[in-house]
Amino acid sequence: MPMPSAEIERLIKSAIPDAQVELTALVNDDDHWAATVVSESFRGLTRVKQHQMVNAAFGDRLGGELHALQLTTRAPESV
Repeated sequence: MPMPSAEIERLIKSAIPDAQVELTALVNDDDHWAATVVSESFRGLTRVKQHQMVNAAFGDRLGGELHALQLTTRAPESV
């Protein structure tokens, strides 16, 4: 069964509480998503480490219920 956007956002925010999450369906099947995740906890981390933090939120559900997740991650811009 596909994973709805609300569940994706909930999982990311449970792992990264300060995350701002923006989701875009890549196709209309609730199975392929693009996520932009902005979090202060990413500051100073490599992009690989940022993506690992997000992917860890899904455990073994990534590749199963959630077939594909395209990630864009970053720390908030300084004012």
